[in-house]
Amino acid sequence: MKKILFAASECVPFIKTGGLADVVGSLPKCFPKEYFDCRVVIPKYKAISEKYSSQMQYVSNFYLDMNWRSQYVGIFRMEYEGITFYFIDNEEHFSGDQIYGGMPWDLEKFAFFSKAVLSILPVVDFRPDVIHCHDWQTGLIPVYLHERFQGGDFYRGIKSVMTIHNLKFQGVWDLETIKSITGLSEYYFTSDKLEFNKDANYLKGGLVFADAITTVSETYAEEIKMPFYGEGLDGLLRARSHDLRGIVNGIDYDEYNPETDEYLERNYSVKNFRREKVKNKVALQKELGLEENPKTMMIGVVSRLTDQKGFDLIAYMMEELCQDAIQLVVLGTGDPKYENMFRHYAWKYGDKVSANIFYNNALSHKIYGSCDAFLMPSLFEPCGLSQLMSLRYGTVPIVRETGGLKDTVEPYNEYEETGTGFSFTNYNAHEMLGTIRYAERIYYDAKRKWNKIAERAMEKDYSWHTSALKYQELYDWLIGE
Repeated sequence: MKKILFAASECVPFIKTGGLADVVGSLPKCFPKEYFDCRVVIPKYKAISEKYSSQMQYVSNFYLDMNWRSQYVGIFRMEYEGITFYFIDNEEHFSGDQIYGGMPWDLEKFAFFSKAVLSILPVVDFRPDVIHCHDWQTGLIPVYLHERFQGGDFYRGIKSVMTIHNLKFQGVWDLETIKSITGLSEYYFTSDKLEFNKDANYLKGGLVFADAITTVSETYAEEIKMPFYGEGLDGLLRARSHDLRGIVNGIDYDEYNPETDEYLERNYSVKNFRREKVKNKVALQKELGLEENPKTMMIGVVSRLTDQKGFDLIAYMMEELCQDAIQLVVLGTGDPKYENMFRHYAWKYGDKVSANIFYNNALSHKIYGSCDAFLMPSLFEPCGLSQLMSLRYGTVPIVRETGGLKDTVEPYNEYEETGTGFSFTNYNAHEMLGTIRYAERIYYDAKRKWNKIAERAMEKDYSWHTSALKYQELYDWLIGE
């Protein structure tokens, strides 16, 4: 039996701010129980709802030496959907309403968490073969594992994996503060370890000391070895390229299922979507006050409204796009300039543009289940989940070829009758508009071909089970079997 421990700062259904939580909550359930004992450890935040916190059982507590002071560590556990979860309790660090407090508080919080994760293992009597760490918040786990936990027999030989969900976030602060917080010796603060442009960097520490590194798509794993995407760590990632692999994320195929989705006016499948899906579109047009016309091409956007997601391209072309025979439905929050831009166009073209500047889970499902196409022109996209959801619902993605978008959306080829979406290569507003208009042409002039694209999209499998097989291979390689 192989033992794997996932360590992360968030996890569904307990606490979530982004896609990281989906990965940590979904992936452990997908490993075969007869071969893998997979468990998860996260902080016991006050923000976790009573529904879950009331089910947690107290295990034990002890005090942990954090360099210049001693800190309380409480351990709670809970079984959920067949997986054992551990929660690390400390009122000072985890009692706020928000799970992230910003720098430098988060540095101390996650240094404590990283050390506590390793310290609770003998207490809960679980010795993992592999500790799978996610993002900079757990970057110190491989460092501490190397530094002070290799002495005893219990820890010797435990391997670590570091997964990068988004390289933009690294946990960087000044050297002296981080030395004081972590208690690590001078040895660890050289340019080949945690030192980074005269500061110190948690994620870099994890990338130096982990036995393997993964990121969330094959293309992103290649891109981050280049300066443009590498965020200052491209040299290190090139040096460790032998230990770096990309494994694309999945989505929960039970939660995102057009046949059973409770938020849709009409459920549909790959067999009957040609007839049923359009009924969702008309219902959404009615709900949002758009012109009710089943024949109009409707394009959806569900996203954080930021530069990373390509909204400067959309802003540049928005007036021209509104001249086309399309409707645009936008859901999300973010940079005020983009929020206001969409509000302006929704006011100017009320029957064509719907700007929903908030987040609403039910509406996101309706957009995936009603639109004809889904627009995602990202500057960079480590994996991206929205395009996987749109494929699942037969909502044809229009994306830029970067990161996970390039790996999961096969561009349409009208001569070979292949492809699951439309894509463009350069980060260029005119190229994006040209691709949207090519999609419009196929939609209006070759409807049967359009439906075949949607059908191929719905037949793709981006469930977690596919990703889990690749992680199994990685764990087997690390454990040496």
